[in-house]
Amino acid sequence: MVTRSPEQARGLARELEARGAEVLLLPAVKFSSVLETEKLDAVLRRIFEFDWILFTSQNAVRFFRERCAAQGLDMDSSVSRKVLIAVVGPATRNTAIREGFSVNYAAVNHSGDGLAEEMREKLQGRHVLLPRSDRADDRLPKSLRDSGADVTELVVYRTIAPDAFDPAIIGAVRKSGVHAIVFASPSAFRNLSDEIGAKEFAGISSRVAFAAIGVTTARAIRDAGARCEIEADDASDKALTDALAKYYEMPRSPEMPSARRA
Repeated sequence: MVTRSPEQARGLARELEARGAEVLLLPAVKFSSVLETEKLDAVLRRIFEFDWILFTSQNAVRFFRERCAAQGLDMDSSVSRKVLIAVVGPATRNTAIREGFSVNYAAVNHSGDGLAEEMREKLQGRHVLLPRSDRADDRLPKSLRDSGADVTELVVYRTIAPDAFDPAIIGAVRKSGVHAIVFASPSAFRNLSDEIGAKEFAGISSRVAFAAIGVTTARAIRDAGARCEIEADDASDKALTDALAKYYEMPRSPEMPSARRA
């Protein structure tokens, strides 16, 4: 079961289906523009004061670009030629390029922590803009500031729960009728946990394999008292698919699902 938003689930679903998996889609997050744009627009008006813009998600790129366009800022002729752009991984890089940005650095280790560590020397004493979700935690900005960067955090989109969950799929989860649940963000995990109930959901994780696309999501799952059996080496669809495939090649403990179809 993939809990990504519909527009972001397709690539992962294709990867999983190519390996023979049967994929259920249960979007556990959706994304929306910020309600109040005054602060956002004020920062965009001084965009050229920044040395770097760091994008840690495809959504950050899209919503930032959308607001830039509303303010008449052109990516090719202005922003990308005067401000350096760094991204967390290949998916974010591809989105940034499609949206008109010139990418100057892409993290080798596809995580916020990896980006901060790899860019430590480049960012020391630099003015850094960090567009992000309203639900993002403070780990990355703290790491950047510890490296000597002057960081401005900018909320460019909201991460919210879906209007409703498919009751049939929720029922299947409660009955352990799926082998694995894939989470690509802490918000997806929290929203589904809130829908089912934290205690019950943590119990389900002993019977259904919870899979995380990266370190941050895996940490959120474990911090909530649930098990995270599968963790991708980096935050990409291929890495997560590889991690799932590797997991099901190993012998299963009695309480965890096997690779056989139910």
